[in-house]
Amino acid sequence: MTRDFRLLLWATASAFAGFAPLLSVVPLWAASGGAASGAVGATTGVMMGATVAVQLAMPRLLRVLTLRRASVIGGLLLGVPTFAYLLSTGIGWVLVVSAVRGIGFGMFVVAGSALVAELVPPERRGRGLGAYGVAIGVPQALLLPVGVWAAEHVGFGVVFSVAGAASVLGALVTLAIHESGRTATSPDPDGSDMGMPGAAGADDGTGLAAVGPAAGPVRYRTLAGSGVLLLVASCAFGGATSFVPLAFPATTASLVLLAISLTMTVGRWWAGVRADSEGVGPLLPLGIGACTVGTLGIALAAGTLTGALAVVVAMTAGLLYGVGFGALQNDTLVLMFREAGPQGHGTASAAWNIAYDGGTGAGSLGVGVVAQGVGLSGALGASALPLVAVLPHAVRRARAARAARA
Repeated sequence: MTRDFRLLLWATASAFAGFAPLLSVVPLWAASGGAASGAVGATTGVMMGATVAVQLAMPRLLRVLTLRRASVIGGLLLGVPTFAYLLSTGIGWVLVVSAVRGIGFGMFVVAGSALVAELVPPERRGRGLGAYGVAIGVPQALLLPVGVWAAEHVGFGVVFSVAGAASVLGALVTLAIHESGRTATSPDPDGSDMGMPGAAGADDGTGLAAVGPAAGPVRYRTLAGSGVLLLVASCAFGGATSFVPLAFPATTASLVLLAISLTMTVGRWWAGVRADSEGVGPLLPLGIGACTVGTLGIALAAGTLTGALAVVVAMTAGLLYGVGFGALQNDTLVLMFREAGPQGHGTASAAWNIAYDGGTGAGSLGVGVVAQGVGLSGALGASALPLVAVLPHAVRRARAARAARA
């Protein structure tokens, strides 16, 4: 593990320490100001909508920005506006702040994922992505549940202040990463094209590849087969992170979120190691199945169970969902890198993040809207239906990946 890759991991962990707890705390903040469930869900929906919008624009942005500069700007836009939440609980203000943070988050994650492909050799990319997943997952495992508890017991002011400072720190750490400094339009010093973002030349062995027009819409369509699995699972994740704190008492909600985030990290690392040793793909249907059962279990606990039984079922369901979703995250990203080809890793990074973040936002918004008619338990249960629908597709994708290895 090189110095620059270690710095990337530290920067990622710090930025996500500012992002993860607010997935549940911002909806609580909006609810404390009197927002209805649809508006509460919109806080995550609007943020992730802005995230996806900037991710779609990243090919053009990376023609004028290096990956490091994009990461720094993204980290600052994610962190600095966080302090502004404290100015008002009004839903309009909360949505504006969330949208700005979404722009920063989108820039940071696309540039960060592409930096993994630059800094890690192709033969160790599964493990590299697994380590990157741990850098994302550990803050989620620790701080997603702690954020809800801290907001209840310490106050929103402390949560927002610490989260904002953590994301800003992540941006500053990124400044120490060494990279070529070339943009998409910068020629290689020896006159050759090294496959930097937006370029159409051959891969130089670093694994970083084009995210510019040459790797555009056709590649996005190519990646849709894997991306739809991540998108659907992310919808359930968005619904859970936004509404578990409203569906359960604070302590139970924290335990459920802890179960999801902890096993999500474990699942992602396990899938990364397995991908390098045994190949990628077989975990896709298992991941979708685990997410389905986990989502239904959380909905059941929220709607019909009480007392200790509700806590046990909800936590067990969270564990199952988390490990399945973590495995899906890693396997879909490895597959999308492969499907994008040697010049499309940046495009694969953007497409993967669009599926993840778009699904998270859509799931939060959708559960909030549906909950107005059928209640939180019914809405959380409804988010499992798309998972059931894509299970046959996951089986086909696993078979195709196995055939490609033969």
